[in-house]
Amino acid sequence: MSAPAELDDLADRIAALPLIDHHVHGAFTTEIDRAAFEMHLNEGSPEPAPAGTTQFDSPVGFAIRRWCAPLLDLPPHTPADRYWARRTELGTAEVTARFLRAAGVSDWLVDTGYAADAVLDPAALAAASGGAVREIVRIEAVAEQVAARAPAGRDYADTFGAQLAQATRGAAGVKSVLAYRAGFDIDLTRPDPRQVAVAAARWIGAGGGRLTDPVLLRHGLHTALRCGLPLQLHTGLGDRDLDLHRANPVLLLDLLRLPEVAAVPVMLLHCYPYHREAAYLAQAFPNVHMDVGLALNHVGARSRAVLAESFELAPFAKLLYSSDAWGPAELHHLGAVLWRRAITATFGEWVRDGDWSAADAQRVATMVGRGNAERVYRL
Repeated sequence: MSAPAELDDLADRIAALPLIDHHVHGAFTTEIDRAAFEMHLNEGSPEPAPAGTTQFDSPVGFAIRRWCAPLLDLPPHTPADRYWARRTELGTAEVTARFLRAAGVSDWLVDTGYAADAVLDPAALAAASGGAVREIVRIEAVAEQVAARAPAGRDYADTFGAQLAQATRGAAGVKSVLAYRAGFDIDLTRPDPRQVAVAAARWIGAGGGRLTDPVLLRHGLHTALRCGLPLQLHTGLGDRDLDLHRANPVLLLDLLRLPEVAAVPVMLLHCYPYHREAAYLAQAFPNVHMDVGLALNHVGARSRAVLAESFELAPFAKLLYSSDAWGPAELHHLGAVLWRRAITATFGEWVRDGDWSAADAQRVATMVGRGNAERVYRL
């Protein structure tokens, strides 16, 4: 059994650990109204809460009122109306700076491929947070930029390859949202050049836009593998346009068995409610890693349970911290708070029961909070 002093020291070390958020987006740059704010507290729905209700009455809403309110000079559990009034009084710039700096994140690996005009760009995020920023390049966003220039279908593959190579210079990794666009239950082998040319001509001829063509999604994925950078894959929960059953990471088994995929680190993001399946993949494949990302924010007080489940099977060198925060800066801060609380409580219980030593608990917390990301992304 561990002495109380060891548990106190463990808690202090985790609280002071500078985290690496290996998958995150920018925070809002402009003032928004309460309805828009609340929409971003619900990962699944793009619509306002039903009349007479509030998204503050949710696990993430309660967590914000508990853990974010004190940073706005309010008591814990402050009522939602008072919270919003104080947030409005301070203004977005002040609120964002407070939350980003309080997160205790030394490095942010930022996906800039989603609604980038509405949030801080990498340089502004670094200035507001005081942390270092590296970019994660979203494959589909590059493809859509290429299509907007309307190359001939036969030229698409070369143009896309050159654009992706340029975009990834200095980047920490690449990311695909294939789970949103087609699901994982499709043929994920590399398409042949003729298939790519035909699909590109059809897509570009129809005006381009949001890439959903399975052939071009596969092409983008395999082209990105040649960059040699860590490949992030969105899995599990997401917005309502995602078919959740098609985002189960177990459906990636055939892809993970390909030699070209085995040559790069594969980072399974979010994973919930398939975090146990993701943990199996992290155990079964030496190049597979995982996080529980935004799930911790959205389950709120149950974050300890979800995080503990991710530790049931996955090797500890395969687990990373991320918030996947986008928009409200509360989510950048809350992700770190809930991760630290969940790690402290989970590891503390195991140390207290004699299953782990305090020294091992400190070492693994550091690995997951920053060391694994430093190694995998070569920071």
